[in-house]
Amino acid sequence: MSRQGPRSKNEPIVIIGAGVFGLSTALELKTRGYSQVTILDRYLPPVPDGSSVDISRIIRVEYADPLYAKMARESHKGWLRGYKDHYHESGFVMLFDKAKGNEYVQKSREVSRALGQEITEYPNRDALACAYPGIQVNFEGLEALGNPHGGWADAAGAIRQLSAQCSEAGVSFLTGPRGRVTSLRYKDKRVVGVNVAEGSPIPASQVILSTGAWSNTLVNLSHTSSASGQPVGFIQLTDGEAKQLEKMPVIINLSTGIFCFPPTPGTKILKVARHGYGYATRMKAENTSDLVSSPKRDSNNAENAYLPEDADAALREGLRQLVPQFANHPWMTRRLCWYSDTPEGDFVIDHHPEIDGLFLATGGAGHAFKFLPVLGQYILDCFENKASDDIRRKWRFRSPVESSPGLKKGDGSRGGPPLRVLSAQEQAKL
Repeated sequence: MSRQGPRSKNEPIVIIGAGVFGLSTALELKTRGYSQVTILDRYLPPVPDGSSVDISRIIRVEYADPLYAKMARESHKGWLRGYKDHYHESGFVMLFDKAKGNEYVQKSREVSRALGQEITEYPNRDALACAYPGIQVNFEGLEALGNPHGGWADAAGAIRQLSAQCSEAGVSFLTGPRGRVTSLRYKDKRVVGVNVAEGSPIPASQVILSTGAWSNTLVNLSHTSSASGQPVGFIQLTDGEAKQLEKMPVIINLSTGIFCFPPTPGTKILKVARHGYGYATRMKAENTSDLVSSPKRDSNNAENAYLPEDADAALREGLRQLVPQFANHPWMTRRLCWYSDTPEGDFVIDHHPEIDGLFLATGGAGHAFKFLPVLGQYILDCFENKASDDIRRKWRFRSPVESSPGLKKGDGSRGGPPLRVLSAQEQAKL
């Protein structure tokens, strides 16, 4: 882990990426007195194809890792206070195969007990239905644990609020072709700015890479962070149908990875997705011959409603288990949501050990959004070399020697089939 740090609070800092990492970093930079902070992105936040947006993200405190469990509890307080307009405490329920058990659940229970809390056990469907009337789960062969102090957040709304706070604090935004970064600019081994799709290069004393699933198109991080597309589908319900599910919790089956949210108030949209190993693409990285997995850089990935056939089938099967009444309703839309995966699900928050002037704040691994209220504080502690050695070690930029090639397994919370590389025919449909 590198010990490089900022030279001056008056020098220009450029952040690439207007998702939860980039925005929370920018706001905390301004809070700590950095005067020249600029965020670059293709779109204004909420960025339509980012992993920090759309109608909902899970907010939970259950973690098998003590650091994330602590952070999640700090964040939960933040959702109840500063972001309460976007947070819905519906409750959170984890299902898993009773015969096989689940190591992640067991460790989560141990961590919760160590923090003075117990996860509620639901021994049968009746107990679950008593806590959450109207729940439709097919409980056969499953166990269930949950927490009433969890739920979901309107992701786009929260990002919109965070973006407004950045603007009010004096953060500058560049979007469109001027905000679309094509490559980093170097002087010897130091990054001195970025090249963009239109106009002159943008200079910077420090560049912060918060580009999530797009990161490998700019810097080779594939050994420690790589992109995977996770399937998500949306169903439009009627007023009466939404009413039947208004008291359901967020539910995830950890054995399959499929999770489902209560219908969103107002729009009555039912969302289902999979927290799994996903799908990889193969495309050429900028200015190199490397083939990396990445969503498209130059267009909006959320506009395409294509899903691989096996992904569509998995979402339908998940609906048949979690909300069977609506399993055959037509999709309103569907798409791939792009994760930035890491070997154990740990973030990558570190000064690049070999490239002076480059700081990494990425590797959300499908679970970073819930930390929105506190994430920037942790990132800036790493940026300023104030974080504990344990945190800096956990979030270090790993060398290729440290990282095993192949599947990034995450923290043990994922389910479903292994990572699959899309065929050329499938990738052409994205």
